[in-house]
Amino acid sequence: MFTGIIETTGEVISVENQGTNLRFTIKSEISPQLKADQSVAHNGVCLTVEEVNNGIHRVTAISETLQKTNLGSWRPGTRINLERCLKMNGRLDGHIVQGHTDGTATCLSIDPLEGSFEIRFRLNSPDAGLVIEKGSICINGISLTCFKVKENCFSVGIIPYTFAHTNISELKQADLVNIEFDVIGKYIQRMIGLRLGKNV
Repeated sequence: MFTGIIETTGEVISVENQGTNLRFTIKSEISPQLKADQSVAHNGVCLTVEEVNNGIHRVTAISETLQKTNLGSWRPGTRINLERCLKMNGRLDGHIVQGHTDGTATCLSIDPLEGSFEIRFRLNSPDAGLVIEKGSICINGISLTCFKVKENCFSVGIIPYTFAHTNISELKQADLVNIEFDVIGKYIQRMIGLRLGKNV
């Protein structure tokens, strides 16, 4: 479990094809502190650390993960957001994040404001109903609040600290981002769907 509060960013050093999987070598300031079998959110995607060596760590994304996320677009030099799992005695500063990406969204616009940024997205998912005004959403692993919610579009506000300490500063119009909807909303949708006889 994660909080959506990014610890640091890392750099993709290499990408290897392994059948239908991709294996990533990543360098970051927390890489030397990781250990094999540890879960770490990479751009909001929970991946298992397979190896730690000389300041780098390696993870593998399987075909299912590659189909639902933007990991297939990673190349050497790609900057990614990293967060280690929540300690049970820690504060939940963001919101409950599982690292189980639900899909992607497309960046429509990035508007600089006085001291912040407004970024608008279009959902590439049939589950737009899970996005609500002032509700939580996870974008590339970052816990953010939605506003200006329309049928399949929404905006988020980015404060200067988040802009400077995550890869959101490198986002461009038309880029794909990983999306994880609020887990409570997903449970409610499932329960209502079952009561209405829908397979949700």
